[in-house]
Amino acid sequence: MNAQEIRNAYLQFFAERGHAIIPRAKSVPLNDPTTLFTGSGMQPLLPYLLGESHQDGVRLVDSQTCIRAQDIEDVGDNRHTTFFEMLGNWSLGDYFKEQQIRWFFEFLTDVVGLDPNKLYVTAFIGDEAHGIPRDDEAANIWQKVFKEKGIEAAIVEIGSQEDGNKRGIKPGERIFFYDDGENWWSRGGGLDKTPIGDPCGPDSEVFYDFGPQNHAEGFGLAHPASDSGQFMEIGNQVFMQYRRNDDGSFSPLAKQNVDFGGGLERIAAAKIDSPDVFRISILWPIIEKLQKLSGKNYESHTESMRVIADHLRAATFLAVDGVKPGNKEQGYVMRRLLRRAIRFAFDLGIEQNFLEEVVPVIADLYVDDYPEVKEQRDDVIATLVKEEKVFRQTLRKGLRE
Repeated sequence: MNAQEIRNAYLQFFAERGHAIIPRAKSVPLNDPTTLFTGSGMQPLLPYLLGESHQDGVRLVDSQTCIRAQDIEDVGDNRHTTFFEMLGNWSLGDYFKEQQIRWFFEFLTDVVGLDPNKLYVTAFIGDEAHGIPRDDEAANIWQKVFKEKGIEAAIVEIGSQEDGNKRGIKPGERIFFYDDGENWWSRGGGLDKTPIGDPCGPDSEVFYDFGPQNHAEGFGLAHPASDSGQFMEIGNQVFMQYRRNDDGSFSPLAKQNVDFGGGLERIAAAKIDSPDVFRISILWPIIEKLQKLSGKNYESHTESMRVIADHLRAATFLAVDGVKPGNKEQGYVMRRLLRRAIRFAFDLGIEQNFLEEVVPVIADLYVDDYPEVKEQRDDVIATLVKEEKVFRQTLRKGLRE
């Protein structure tokens, strides 16, 4: 099952469970001056999570394209991308923890076919000072669904990520309690940063274990919330069950919501058991094209090819959504993505115009699933090729000088 098949299977899985499939929002959010891009799956749904009624009902599902420009400098490792798709399903005052946890586990193990022995999960440890109890409900549900697969899943308290780096995990442990730095959701961050009046709540993350050989030294001992490389988060279930009051305390919501987000690229990487997300079906064809154009191989020019593949994919969807390269706001970020890609192409020895070769490969990965890509394919290619030609002229002049 490749990434495209996982996306479609996810939408179908939740549609069969009463969810309305809603279209993705554009990369540039409407009526939101606080951010340049749609950076998460829940961002377009925020008004409905805050209480507005959605025209399609109380059960929703989609695959949302996201751009996080703040991750530009991190691209080059095996998991960071500025562009990604977030699979999302929502319950607006309908089902809650039991159904959400069971459904996502069923999707991962029975539909995608991931080995449940490689899945590890986290939950909120609670906070006595704020009157928030430990999320034993979520942990107990997880323990039950693992047991139904013949897996005895021990529950353990970790605390902070730093605590986990010192403690690590022990045999049989599979469900981990972390503090609000890891397992609390609000628009502001942790408990003390939760805005007054906002809904908020504990979350439960799911991690895939790529094996101890992928644990990097310097991160302490391995545990799910570590950044060491052994574990990769593939999904996060937010249980909005509290509201922060005017006096800073928290009280239960009368209407509880579920907000789930799962990284398509990461689930697809787990499916092929590779910690390198660039080897999946919606990124690897771009790498193959770069190898062919440059005569270089991925293993020896990994960072350059990853940066180019990611940045051109992001720029392609920005163009699909009507953004033009420019010197301000979204246009500036788009221009920066394109120019970084072109500069890294020089590292591969690609000094001729190459976007007219690569952008069609990217567009063709999405034309079957996103009609807007098919409709605007030629215009998108023309827009990006034009920007490349302008920049290469500037670059050649600068290099001569």
